[in-house]
Order: sequence, then structure tokens, then C-alpha cells
Amino acid sequence: MITVSGWVEVDPAERDGYLAGCRAVVEQARRAPGCLDFALSPDLLEPGRINVYERWDSDEHLERFRGSGPAPEQSAAIRDAQVARYRISATEAA
Repeated sequence: MITVSGWVEVDPAERDGYLAGCRAVVEQARRAPGCLDFALSPDLLEPGRINVYERWDSDEHLERFRGSGPAPEQSAAIRDAQVARYRISATEAA
């Protein structure tokens, strides 16, 4: 299993619009083969931060979905980001 998690930072005044523009991407991801979960959400403490969380069953499915990455206007809006891919070898119920 692959987990992608972290955050992106946008102008606080633009965060709601940025997230609204990502709605179609979230819908597409959740319908994509191999997607187990996909979420982008506003941070409760930092007004320009967007939390990123994805779970995929394989690198192949993740790469097939990801393609060329975010649209140019989305990339231009990102001020900073820290997002990483993690390989999970085992899971257990919490």
C-alpha cells in the first residue's frame, strides 16, 4: 500500500477557491482504479494550509492517476509544500 500525505500552502484568501477547484480531482481520484482514499482538507489552525492524504494499492495505480500533476493554475497558487510518499508494509486496526 502507498500513502501520500503532507500539506500545501496557498494564500489564505484563496484557500477556499483552491479547494473548490480541486473537487473534480478528488472525485476522479476516488473513482480511479487502485485508489483506497483521497482527501484534500483545510487545516484547522493555519489559514493557508491544505492537508493532503491519499491511499493507493500500488505505485502503478498512483502513477497512472497522477499523470502530469496539478494544472498550471493550481501549481502557480502553491506557495510551499511538503508532501511525501510512504510505502506501508503492514497495517492493523486501531
